Amino acid sequence: MKLTIFYDSQCPLCLAEMKQLQAHDDKGRLQFANLNTDDFNERYPHIDRAKANRILHAQWDNGEVLLGLDVTHRAWSLVGKHKWLAILRWPIIRYLADGVYLFFARYRYGISLLLTGKSRCQGQCALGDSKQC
Repeated sequence: MKLTIFYDSQCPLCLAEMKQLQAHDDKGRLQFANLNTDDFNERYPHIDRAKANRILHAQWDNGEVLLGLDVTHRAWSLVGKHKWLAILRWPIIRYLADGVYLFFARYRYGISLLLTGKSRCQGQCALGDSKQC
């Protein structure tokens, strides 16, 4: 079963993580859908783009939707990397980690600026683009 991740291609940190996931996905278990494409609403009418821009969304082939760090944990588990992320799903830690994630998601452009020197990717940067974002 495949997991489709709905990602923000304008966020340098988000895009970098998706590129890392894609590079490790040697079994083809992940698909990636750019929230910023013109035809996103037509291709994924059941996904609210505004909500997916506030909190990371993913969907299994059977229609089950995952949110936030549940997406991150499952995606990295599927590619066999970062097994330590499972700790972020433990009951008490989950509550705290989800709060930190929501803070990150809300301020990701400012955090990206601090960590990468740019707040947003320019143009139509996305997975598979040859230009560096």
